[in-house]
Amino acid sequence: MVMSGTPVIDMQMVDGLAEEIVKACVEFGCFRVVNHGVSAELMAEMKVVVSSLFDLPEEIKRRTANPNEHGKGYIGRNRSTPFLEGFSIDEISYPNDFFNRLGVSTHQRDIINRYIKAIRDLNGLLGRKLMEGNGLNGDLFDGWCCQLRMNKYHFSAESIGLTCAPIHSDPTFLTILQDDEGVNGLQVVDKITGEFVPFDPVPGTLAVNIGDIGKVTSQNFPFILIVMLYFTT
Repeated sequence: MVMSGTPVIDMQMVDGLAEEIVKACVEFGCFRVVNHGVSAELMAEMKVVVSSLFDLPEEIKRRTANPNEHGKGYIGRNRSTPFLEGFSIDEISYPNDFFNRLGVSTHQRDIINRYIKAIRDLNGLLGRKLMEGNGLNGDLFDGWCCQLRMNKYHFSAESIGLTCAPIHSDPTFLTILQDDEGVNGLQVVDKITGEFVPFDPVPGTLAVNIGDIGKVTSQNFPFILIVMLYFTT
C-alpha cells in the first residue's frame, strides 16, 4: 500500500517530468520513482553486500566508527535505538577509507561503487529536473556532498509494534531510499491531517523525500547539499 495519492513517477517520462517532480515535492514532500536507472540486479546485489558487512564481527565494524561525530561511520545498537544498526560512507566520492577499514573484497568494492554511480546519476537527474521545474538551468547537485547510509533493522517478535528508528525529519536536501521489499513499517506524516500514514515499499521503486534543507530553501536552492542515500536490510 502506498500513502493515498503519493505519486509514482516514471523517470523516463518524455514530457512533463520536471513539473511532476516539483509538484510531488510541493504537495507531498515524498514520492517513488520507477525506471530510475538502478537495475533490479544491482539493487539485489547491493542488499547481499550490505548484509555481509553487517555480518562482520563487531570489532571489525567498529573500525569505521567516528568517536567525535555520532552518526558517521559505524553505529551500533544502543539503548535509544536497540533494533537499529548502521554504516555510513560520509562522502561517496571517497569510499576507499571505508573499504580499507573493513577489508572488503574486490567484488564488494565493485558492487558498492557501481551502486554509488547509479544513485549519483539518478541524483543528478533529479537535481536537473528540480532546476528545470523552477525555471532555472544547470546541475543543482553538481559537486555537492553525498552520503551513503546503510541501515539494518533487527526485527524480532519483541520488536513488533515498537519504533526501530526514532521519529525524525532528514537534515538533508534530498533522500533517496532503497527500502526492503519484504518489510514495511516506514511511515510519513500527512501534512493535512498530521497523522502518520504508511509509505510501504513498492517492488522496483526507490523512495525520494525532501529533507529539512530542501523544505526551508524550496524557493531558493542553496549551494551546499548533503544527500543521504539509505539502504535498509
